[in-house]
Amino acid sequence: MILNCLITGVGGQGTVLMSRLIGGAAIKAGLEVRGAETIGMAQRGGSVVSHLRMGDDANCIQSPLIAPAEADIIIAFEPAEAVRVLPFLAPSSGIIVLDRGIPPVTGALSGKKYDPAEMIIYLKNTIAASDPSRLTVIDGEELLRRCGNPRVLNVALLGAALAQGIFPFNADDIAALIKERLAPKFAEMNLKALEIGRTLLWK
Repeated sequence: MILNCLITGVGGQGTVLMSRLIGGAAIKAGLEVRGAETIGMAQRGGSVVSHLRMGDDANCIQSPLIAPAEADIIIAFEPAEAVRVLPFLAPSSGIIVLDRGIPPVTGALSGKKYDPAEMIIYLKNTIAASDPSRLTVIDGEELLRRCGNPRVLNVALLGAALAQGIFPFNADDIAALIKERLAPKFAEMNLKALEIGRTLLWK
């Protein structure tokens, strides 16, 4: 069995930390993990995508990259980035997306008006039209209000993903890693964000 998780966002949103926490928890659960990231783009404010593949046997994971239409879950920090990686989503799988948009700072759309709501509508009309359960939209402003710090929204989003029960580990496993890997002053705010994301009801 292989679980394919694709994480996408914009540089500076914390996609790499999320992938490290998921990968670390999977390893502690006894799984083999393969992963790849486009970390270089983070320095330019561009797209950042993390591929994570987890399985019982490393030999059955031929590549760290997820092929198109094979992602079991996509976690998106930004609506446009969610649309960008949509071809990777498996036919019956789901996507969790934060509805806060970040205007492009590079490329052809740099400086142009961008409405993240249009991306959410597109996602609803495509993957959620026949099965609404495939799309979970996270209210970014509400999440930010509750967390109080934009730097922990990544962990709160992970909490929301954990609540769906797709991973072979739980919130306690992630909390243990946060305590192990982050300084106490950062661990405390991230633990709070994890619980907020895990327990809030989303539509």
